[in-house]
Amino acid sequence: MIGLAAVVVVVFALSLIAFTSVAIAKPAVAGRFLSAFASSARTHYIEQVFRLLIGSALVVASPAMWQPRIFWFFGWAIVISSTVLLCIPWQLHHRMGDRLLPLLIRYLRLYAAGALALGALLLYGVFATP
Repeated sequence: MIGLAAVVVVVFALSLIAFTSVAIAKPAVAGRFLSAFASSARTHYIEQVFRLLIGSALVVASPAMWQPRIFWFFGWAIVISSTVLLCIPWQLHHRMGDRLLPLLIRYLRLYAAGALALGALLLYGVFATP
């Protein structure tokens, strides 16, 4: 089970790194991608299912990762925040996104740098010998 969870974490890390590449090469495409989050009930629930999968994978894989307590805590933070978002009306999530999206777009390169750093940290966490 830990191996499967590690695969999910690696795929997520690589997707963060790929997002960084898109954000630098084609910022308009990255902006459209970000604006799709919570744009409907369907996208809201799909996003939360993926977040639950990623958070759960971090919790399960954390014992075999570098700095297991940090990744365990981070995984639980994702699981809890996703559960909260599942319990509130999706329109509330959408309104919050409407407020934050212009800020994200304005600082897209900084956001992308953060995504790159998180992706690299996740990969290091999976592949570093504990």
